Amino acid sequence: MDTKLDPSRDDLPLMANTSHILVKHYVLDLDVDFESQIIEGTIVLFFESGNRFQKQSGSTKEPCRSESNEACRFRMPEPCHSPVTDTRTFSSKTRSNDFTICGKGEKDTSGKDGNHDNWEQASGISSSKYCCDTGNHGSEDFLLVLDCCDLSVLKVEEVDVAAVPGIEKLTRSPKLTVVSEELRNQIVCELVTLPADRWREQLDYYARCSQAPGCGELLFDTDTWSLQIRKTGAQTATDFPHAIRIRYSTKPQGRSVTWTSDQSGRPCVYTMGSPINNRALFPCQEPPVAMSTWQATVRAAASFVVLMSGENSAKPTQLREGCSSWHYYVTMPMPASTFTIAVGSWTEMKPETCSSNDLAAERSLSPSEADFRYVGICGHMEYPCRFQNPSATTQEIIPHRVFAPVCLKAACQETLLQLVPPCLSAAHRVLGTHPFSRLDILIVPGNFPSLGMASPHIIFLSQSVLTGNSHLCGTRLCHEIAHAWFGLAIGARDWTEEWLSEGFATHLEDVFWAKAQQLDPHEAQEQQELKACLRWCRLQDEVRNSPEEMQVLSLSRVDQQCLKERWKMKLWQKATGFLRALDEPQGAISSTGCLEDISIGFVV
Repeated sequence: MDTKLDPSRDDLPLMANTSHILVKHYVLDLDVDFESQIIEGTIVLFFESGNRFQKQSGSTKEPCRSESNEACRFRMPEPCHSPVTDTRTFSSKTRSNDFTICGKGEKDTSGKDGNHDNWEQASGISSSKYCCDTGNHGSEDFLLVLDCCDLSVLKVEEVDVAAVPGIEKLTRSPKLTVVSEELRNQIVCELVTLPADRWREQLDYYARCSQAPGCGELLFDTDTWSLQIRKTGAQTATDFPHAIRIRYSTKPQGRSVTWTSDQSGRPCVYTMGSPINNRALFPCQEPPVAMSTWQATVRAAASFVVLMSGENSAKPTQLREGCSSWHYYVTMPMPASTFTIAVGSWTEMKPETCSSNDLAAERSLSPSEADFRYVGICGHMEYPCRFQNPSATTQEIIPHRVFAPVCLKAACQETLLQLVPPCLSAAHRVLGTHPFSRLDILIVPGNFPSLGMASPHIIFLSQSVLTGNSHLCGTRLCHEIAHAWFGLAIGARDWTEEWLSEGFATHLEDVFWAKAQQLDPHEAQEQQELKACLRWCRLQDEVRNSPEEMQVLSLSRVDQQCLKERWKMKLWQKATGFLRALDEPQGAISSTGCLEDISIGFVV
């Protein structure tokens, strides 16, 4: 399954077989080594398999076939050589046809037979033409496939969660006398389904289970885009161990993280978020419908600050001379691609004097002001949701911090610090409850390839936004704040639909920024119409200078000729709609996001 991709043409392959088993929680325990430019440690994955995935020993389902109509056989891995551990690999006695996986060109058909285990959200799980369906076919062992690349996997083992003291509280038995695979899986099943109001207890159990001893190494193999794991005799996802530990290390050339120096010349590392998401940081399930929580302990030299997309504002714990530990967690299930980390000699920027904006940060709306924002019971999966918390509903400005290299202190104090409270307040006045309880903002190194990137609880901003007047900084900050609602709290089921969140964020950056500036309606309208005109010009330039195949995504998913005609029709509709919008005060505003979307190469 060693798929070679053309980055200019092919989609990112989504290899994880999420139609059979889902990761519900990750526990990461990592060390950051700047000298070797490696992050190493362990990750423990806790799974849930649906009741629909029962043993099908008499299944008549045909094995997956590649484009060449030959079964893509699981290759024999080369032995792993590690001074740390004696890693088991597949026995040479294993038959070559024991398990089969999909290769290039296969379509994801898991949604057609009802085998998705992410409820009704699972339709359209993979936008990629590269996917895997590794369910049980006859007497074969179940094969777990995780998205993974640029990682050195050293060892995979089952975790003996039954050995954790007090874990019997999660079972129907007062004492654990006979420990079996079924009992371990039952414990994990009870753990991942604890009610939301027991989240602290759940996190504690996860941490303790992650430190439990192993109870048997698992067979594994890696290729360019995936990590494949199996246990002899486990023929279905239900039989497969529901808690496994993977010992691994990243590679200096791994494409999920960037090792560089900040503007002060000090070493740092941070996640890029693209083009391959986090699969070169830890093995995971990458399809956006694979929602999970996580907790992480990260150790680094005491001179470094560790920032992550966790919902707590972590403080360092001194471990030994010259080394500190940082712990973060999240309780809101999110796609693995939203996991973010940045380690460097960051300095927290604080205003020199207390301003009215600082006082505003302490202000919450009165209940009468916020009643209309209270939505009652949400329809999503159960977790400690802020939208159901009345105190969160009234919080106009969430707690926030700004970090940057020390050499940018003056620029941050002059431009960025004073903009954060009014921009957060403006977002709340438009959309209501902030989806996340806090916000860190980091000015990332100069090699950051964008003006900004939003993740849960943290925003990366380019140093470019600190130059000139406050307009660039304010609009970009508003754009990234808008992604808390559109792109994070609400996200696309399919990577080809990312234009939706970008469209909403582009539209809302103008709305938020106008309110943050306290512009009167006429000034706001003029500003937004000007930006709409600029975007229209950029759209025309993009269409003139982009080849047709770069103006759409996933040509293999639809008829190319129909898509070509659809593109022409949509472009004409946007153009005529924009001209009409110039005569209607709200028209230009509402069309802004759509124009922005097409200008970056997506079809609406």
